[in-house]
Amino acid sequence: MPKGKPGKGFIGSTGALIGITLLGMGVNASLFNVDGGHRAIKFSRIGGVKDEVFLEGTHFVLPWLETPVVYDVRAKPRNIASLTGTKDLQMVNITVRVLSRPKIDKLPKIFQTLGMDFDERVLPSIVNEVLKSVCAQFNASQLITQRERVSRLIREQLVLRANTFDIALDDVSITHIAFSPEFTRAVEAKQIAQQEAQRATYIVDRAKQEKQSIIVKAEGEAQSANLIGNAVKNAPGFLELRKLDTARDIAHTIATSNNRVFIDSDALLLNVTDLM
Repeated sequence: MPKGKPGKGFIGSTGALIGITLLGMGVNASLFNVDGGHRAIKFSRIGGVKDEVFLEGTHFVLPWLETPVVYDVRAKPRNIASLTGTKDLQMVNITVRVLSRPKIDKLPKIFQTLGMDFDERVLPSIVNEVLKSVCAQFNASQLITQRERVSRLIREQLVLRANTFDIALDDVSITHIAFSPEFTRAVEAKQIAQQEAQRATYIVDRAKQEKQSIIVKAEGEAQSANLIGNAVKNAPGFLELRKLDTARDIAHTIATSNNRVFIDSDALLLNVTDLM
């Protein structure tokens, strides 16, 4: 049997290999994956952005004609700071933490109107707008004392504003409030003045109490002197009784002392001859 030419076999094998390679490249270009926490839409060169939203998994796409656009639909935290004024014309630097995500069913519209960086385009502007609007309704001190109410108003208004851009806000909270140095010094001076006023009130009250105590003590001493005077006047033996009491106290003190003391009866306020 006649053998085939070697060149034809080589060319046939090469052609098959190229065909398989091209087929594999075509299949790979016709598939795209959507990871967990993501959603995808398609942009067609013919019809533009399609309304269908693709869930997680592997999907088909027409190479060159269609391009998949994948969005991260998980909630992303973002801190936004704003310098705004209060009702009493005090400047305050307030920081808000926002958890935002795109609405899944509105992804085609978001891509058409805002693009991929929708949060960068929308959130800073609406957060600053809402913070300035809400803070202008409160005094500087009320931002501290009514913080829960301020936070609730900010959250409600931000949710409404974000809905107009098809953005969902899962959480909005105030993380930091800082006032101007002038206001901080004024608050510290006010606190010091209040403490000084309380201290002055305490000193005045203590002086009144000491005055009352002195009056009561003087009245007691005067009453005691009157009682002693009446006792001496009405009972001559009262002085002798007091002398005996005093002599007993002196004798007890000397008896319990470690030192030996020799004194006469006159030192004890007790003249024995007067008793005989």
